[in-house]
Amino acid sequence: MNTLIKIALTAGAVLILANVLPGVAVSGYWGAIIVAVVLAILRLVVKPLLILFTLPLTILTLGLFLFVINAVIVLLASELLDGFRVDGFWWAVLFSVLLSCLQAFVNSLVKEEKPTS
Repeated sequence: MNTLIKIALTAGAVLILANVLPGVAVSGYWGAIIVAVVLAILRLVVKPLLILFTLPLTILTLGLFLFVINAVIVLLASELLDGFRVDGFWWAVLFSVLLSCLQAFVNSLVKEEKPTS
């Protein structure tokens, strides 16, 4: 259940950022939900592979290359979805940084239930 709540709140964050940032556009709340789901899937599947392949560069830049990887994930989602548009690399970097900040805030609000044994 927490996953559905987090997806809905991430979709709200995507919608807010699309309205605030002029280089990002999304087609409504359902489009934002689809963007949130696609971003979650890309972060689960593609991001670990990109991190693995670029590990020397990530270590060399002390982790700053992860911003580039996050921007690539956002640009990939923009290419895959018709209702989501990012105008360029720097908008993708700004969007991914702000989205990560908003998700951290949202995740601090939604506490996960830990099973007791």
